[in-house]
Amino acid sequence: MSEHSEGGTTDTVVGDGDDAGGPAATPPPPPRDRSGPTRRTWTLLISFLVVIGLGLAGGFARVPYVALGPGPTYDTLGQVDGANVVSIEGQDTFPTGGHLTMTTVSLIDDLSLFGAMGLWVSGRYALAPREEFFKPGVSKDEVRDQNTKAFQDSQTSAEVAALRYLGYPVKVLAAEITKGSAADAVLEPNDRLRVVNGKQIGVADDVKAALENTKPGDEIEITYDRDGKQQTSKVPLGRADNRETGFLGVLAVDRADAPFEIKIGVPEVGGPSAGLLFALSIVDKLTPGELNGGQSIAGTGEISEKGEVGPIGGIPFKMVAAREGGATTFLVPADNCVEAKQQAPEGLRLVKVETLTGAVQAVEAVVAGKDAPGC
Repeated sequence: MSEHSEGGTTDTVVGDGDDAGGPAATPPPPPRDRSGPTRRTWTLLISFLVVIGLGLAGGFARVPYVALGPGPTYDTLGQVDGANVVSIEGQDTFPTGGHLTMTTVSLIDDLSLFGAMGLWVSGRYALAPREEFFKPGVSKDEVRDQNTKAFQDSQTSAEVAALRYLGYPVKVLAAEITKGSAADAVLEPNDRLRVVNGKQIGVADDVKAALENTKPGDEIEITYDRDGKQQTSKVPLGRADNRETGFLGVLAVDRADAPFEIKIGVPEVGGPSAGLLFALSIVDKLTPGELNGGQSIAGTGEISEKGEVGPIGGIPFKMVAAREGGATTFLVPADNCVEAKQQAPEGLRLVKVETLTGAVQAVEAVVAGKDAPGC
């Protein structure tokens, strides 16, 4: 016979008195305490804490990447904050129309894990290792200063290239002087170099050519202008480890020799890649007619003082920004053509450029409906 209780099932042997000395009955287990958390409760609690931890990590933990995407665009023929992007003072200019648009790349730093994932999923941004843009040991301020200087140098190169294209003469200045060198004894920054070792200096490359047949210890003459006065000095050439010829110690640069001043200003933009568009804008303002025929033309490209167009980075994002801004033609440095062709937005015509002269001719061909070199 069995008895059942609410606390569980207990098997008990019931017999007469003669069986009283038999085996003792097994005591029932204590009732389960149901007042504390169950296993399911603990599982849910731990899962919740893990989710919270991941959320905090994803929202606050920084990742070693930056996000690159389309940046703002600026019409170099127009204005920013009420001021002309390119202004020419002391010289009459011609009316312009349409747009010659410089493009930029947006760089977002200090990303959280979730922030980086969100930008990447959007399809408008790409992630790149942070160290490619911020070298170890180099502060953000130093990077910003480097980019600012590159932007300023691009303006100077654009001015020289444009005015040289238009037939203005150039002058050669002493830009940097090596401390303790032969030049340091007589020259100062911005001195205009006239004659070096008997050679007339017309372009910066002439300075190097003037030293070709010299050796350390040779004494040469330098004629230069300072504050409107011409001077001549003799200096003994020094020695440098990377050359056999005599070492003068001056970095010579070409500068436009024009009776007017060109100013270029775009706020909070760094890097050299707007040089081509600045040069085209200067050419447009100083020549009759509208270079772009009133069309919206964008582009990018570093430019040298000789008018050579060099490659840049981030061209896929620049093309997107240009197309979204209404551009129908995009000027591409020749060395960027393969990358650009693979990722060009629909409706954007790519035109390959290698020099400022070629860029002007290509724009004129586009306006005239003629063939232009494409990527």
